[in-house]
Amino acid sequence: MDNIETLKRELTEAVANAADEAALEAVRVAALGKKGRISQLMKGLGQMSPEERKEQGPVLNALKNDIADAIAARAHALHDAALAARLATEKIDITLPVRPEPAGSIHPVTQVIDEVVAIFADMDFSVAVGPDIETDFYNFTALNIPPEHPARQMHDTFYFHEKADGERPVLRTHTSPVQIRSMQAQGAPLRVIAPGRTYRCDSDMTHTPMFHQIEGLVIDKDIHMGHLKGCLDAFCRAFFEVDTVRMRFRPSHFPFTEPSAEMDIGCNRSGDEISIGDGDDWLEILGCGMVHPVVLRHGGIDPEIYQGFAFGIGIDRLAMLKYGIPDLRDFFESDLRWLRHYGFSALDIPSLPGGLSR
Repeated sequence: MDNIETLKRELTEAVANAADEAALEAVRVAALGKKGRISQLMKGLGQMSPEERKEQGPVLNALKNDIADAIAARAHALHDAALAARLATEKIDITLPVRPEPAGSIHPVTQVIDEVVAIFADMDFSVAVGPDIETDFYNFTALNIPPEHPARQMHDTFYFHEKADGERPVLRTHTSPVQIRSMQAQGAPLRVIAPGRTYRCDSDMTHTPMFHQIEGLVIDKDIHMGHLKGCLDAFCRAFFEVDTVRMRFRPSHFPFTEPSAEMDIGCNRSGDEISIGDGDDWLEILGCGMVHPVVLRHGGIDPEIYQGFAFGIGIDRLAMLKYGIPDLRDFFESDLRWLRHYGFSALDIPSLPGGLSR
C-alpha cells in the first residue's frame, strides 16, 4: 500500500510539472499506456488470489482513475493556456480575398480498405459488416474466450454501463464477432471478409484506442492449412505488388482458432526503409488459423462436416508498411497537411487490372 501511495505522489507531481501537452502525453503513456506503471500493476491482478484481488483491485482502480482525472485536468489547463497564447499573437486579415483550396483526398485507411476488398473480391469473397457495439456473447463467449481471459479485463476493453438484465455491452475489440453473425445468417459454405473499426484501451506510436481490422473467414468441406497459406500468399503478392513473397508461419495461440499461427513475410531493411518480398529479415503481418470447433458450433455449423480458416489483418499497419507512414496516431489527427501528403485522389479507385496504388 505504501508503494501505491508513493507511486501516486510521483505521478501526481509529474502531471503537475508537465510544461506542455507533449510532456503530459509522455507522463500519460508512462503511467497508463500498455506498458505503463499502473497498467503493469493492473495486469498483475490476474496472478493474485481472490482475496488479494478483492483487496488490491479497488485500490488500483482508484489510483488509475485519480491519475487519469489529474491528467485530464492538466491537459485542459495546458490547452487553455496554449489557446490564450495563440489568440494573443495570431491575427487574421479578413479583408484578404479567399484563397482557392485544393481538392479533397482519400484517407490512406480508406484507400487500403478498398485495396484489400478489391483483392479478396477477386477471390470470390463477399463483404460482411457488424455493429461496433457488441454483446459479451459475440465479442467473447462465441469466440471461445473464457471468462478469466485477460482480454476481458477493463484495461483492454471499453465497457458500457450494465443493463437491467445484467448484460454489459462493449465496444468490439476485434472484427471477429462478424464471423459468428455471418455463420448464423448464411450458414455454410461461407467466404467473407469483414472490414471495420475496433476499439482497445491503448495508445502509442503503433496503437490507438480506435483502429481498423479486416477479418477473413472461409468455411467449407475439407478445408485445411494449405488453403489458408495459398489464400494469404495470393493476398500479399497482390497487395504489396510483388511477384513473390517469402512467408513463414509461427505457432501461436488464439482462443478462436486451433491450430493458430502468426504469419511473417520476408523483407529487407535498409536504413528507415522496408522492402517487402525478398531479404533476410522477417516482419509479422497477421494472425490466422483453423476455426475452432467451438466457434463453428456457436455459429450454427457442424464441425464434423465443415472446417474453416480465419485471419485478421490490421488495416492501419498495412497502410504504414506500404506507404511509409511512421506514426499511427497521425492517422487520426485531422491534419490537412498530412492528408495532402499521404492522401489519394478520389478518382484513384483500386482494382487489380488497373493497379491498386498510384
